[in-house]
Amino acid sequence: MAVIQARQRHDHRATRMLSFDPRRIASGLGWLSIGLGLAATLAPDRMARMIGFRRSRMAARVLRLVGLRKLGAGLGILSRARPARWLWARVAGDVMDLGLLGTAMRSRRVRRERIAAATAAVVGVTVLDALSGAKLSQSSGAAASAVTLRRAITINRRSDEVYRFWRDFTNLPRFMQRVETVQRLSERRSHWRVRGPGGMTLEWDAEITDDVPNERITWRALPASAVDHAGIVRFRQAPGGRGTEVSVEMQYTPPGGGVGAGVAKMFGAAPEQELAEDLRHLKQLLETGEVVISEGSERGVAQSPPTGRGGQR
Repeated sequence: MAVIQARQRHDHRATRMLSFDPRRIASGLGWLSIGLGLAATLAPDRMARMIGFRRSRMAARVLRLVGLRKLGAGLGILSRARPARWLWARVAGDVMDLGLLGTAMRSRRVRRERIAAATAAVVGVTVLDALSGAKLSQSSGAAASAVTLRRAITINRRSDEVYRFWRDFTNLPRFMQRVETVQRLSERRSHWRVRGPGGMTLEWDAEITDDVPNERITWRALPASAVDHAGIVRFRQAPGGRGTEVSVEMQYTPPGGGVGAGVAKMFGAAPEQELAEDLRHLKQLLETGEVVISEGSERGVAQSPPTGRGGQR
């Protein structure tokens, strides 16, 4: 009996440790922002050396700007009864910091072990920021803003060829820049792995909800997925026998709603622009058998479009 009671007390303590008060965490993150902001603003050279930069004036200037941003976020969190938006602003800043650190890792003028340690610390804080922001958004009833994208392109191929190629979702990474892999799980389900801003990786499971051969494919992320995502692609015969008009509509809710979408744009990842580029890549791939990205290197080679349905159904 004593053993059971001890185990229950242990489980109760463990549960308390796993649960957290988002408001208390938000307050701590606010003070952390102010402390780091003051240090980066008042002593940017010293902080740059601590992070791993070797006497870089540019790094010191950037850190001073980062410090001002952190000061603003910290004051915003501490001065608001519902600081969810300011926490998502911190997430935006964290992603920017990760991007800067990732760029620094490629330089020979830094101490990479310190940059790696700083990156790990920022990742940990980003998780806290995102969890607290999500909790406070839910408690305040704040709804994230959905982003809707629409683009179309004409491809000089028959609609059945384009449909079959897209219908095998494992082909998507061949022309979509941020889609790393799509793994077929069943006839209608697949697992997506997508590269987000700042080198972050997002994964979720999706299912096909509507499939009309040679006309349209509709899919959506499964409930409780990390990303609320849905899309539909339509295939129509283009006028004058010019091939197939492919129109794509996608909708997703980024973490932090409009703030999350804004972060992506800061990193040159404007979703509507990327979708247009992806469709141009699809056109190149199906018409010429290869995709040439802007850097001048080939993205992938396909000798011919798939002729069988295969793949994911």
